[in-house]
Formats: sequence, C-alpha cells, structure tokens
Amino acid sequence: MKSKKAFVLLNGEKPTVFPNLSNYQIVCAIDGAYNHFKEKNIEPDLITGDFDSIESIPTTAEVINTPNQNFTDFDKALAILNKRGFNTIDVYGGSGKEHDHFLGNISTALAWKTKLNITFYDDFGMYFFINNTFKISNVLNKNISLIPFPKAKGITTSGLQYPLVNESLVFGKRIGTRNKAIENTIEITFKKGDLLIYISH
Repeated sequence: MKSKKAFVLLNGEKPTVFPNLSNYQIVCAIDGAYNHFKEKNIEPDLITGDFDSIESIPTTAEVINTPNQNFTDFDKALAILNKRGFNTIDVYGGSGKEHDHFLGNISTALAWKTKLNITFYDDFGMYFFINNTFKISNVLNKNISLIPFPKAKGITTSGLQYPLVNESLVFGKRIGTRNKAIENTIEITFKKGDLLIYISH
C-alpha cells in the first residue's frame, strides 16, 4: 500500500525547526496548535479539535469541529486521517507542557498502533511504538531507550551497548532506558506485548 503521509502539530512544546512540509500530503493543526502555525505564517490544510484553545478560527483552511469529549482531539484527528487513507503520521508538539497531555498522546498512539504508523518528534529525539521485528539504520552513538507498555516479553536486540537476549521488560519494574547504539544499524525483536522506542538526535 502506498504511503500517504500526514504532518500533525499538537498543542504541546512547539518544535524550533519544522521539517519540509512539502513532503506531506496534508498538514494538520490540532486545536490550539493552529496559534503556533499562525505565528510562523504557516497555513495548514486542516484544523480540527473542540476549539477550546484556539484564538481565532480561520476561513482559509478546512475546519472540522470535533466536540465529542469522550475522545481527545488527537484521537479524533487520527480517526479523520485514517478514514481519508493516511497511514503514516508524523507528530510534532506531542510532548512538553502539561504531562497528562503527553501521556494521553502516548496512550492514543498505542490505541492506533495496528492501523497507523505514528512517529513523535521533538527537539531532542523521536519515539514510536515498534512492530515485533524492527530494524533502523543511521543511529550510531545515539541513545536508544526501550519502554514497555506495560510489558514486552522475549526481547532480543543487536547493535546496542547493553544487549537483551530473550528478556522481558515491565513498566514499574525494569525498563530499558539510556542504552546506546554501537553499530549504525540496530535490530530489535520481541515476542509479546507493546514496546516504545526512543531515539535521541
């Protein structure tokens, strides 16, 4: 299936540098994140949310009001993008500011893990849930953290300073923070559970 990429800006800590937005088929502002776009003179394609944090709603972009309080604005935006056939979602502004929003964003990404490829970016690194077999290149000397949600079993890694061999990680007991890539390409496999990987810049 051909990848359809969406750029999503949430109302967390704003990135100091944006990626090249022309690489995306759609650019989305979630609620109050539009205020930051406006400051940067960037016009998104879509603005959505319950609009409790937005200063002014523009008329030059598509606007979808999603007032349902049973779901977060982020979750509702992902539902819209998924329905339109987008499968790769790059998210900025997902961390920082109020930590309950950050944890809620992680929970939402986990809920959509099987349907969407969601990657969060900030000024310090990138993080995302991985499939049971995962490989990534160009990470030599970068910090790599493995965070289970809440458990991941049968984890085996290669290319890391502190390798795991058929081991388990459990949130609240043992997690794999601040490992380091000693090879340019690392591989991670696991048998059961959910695992978030964080890669520093």
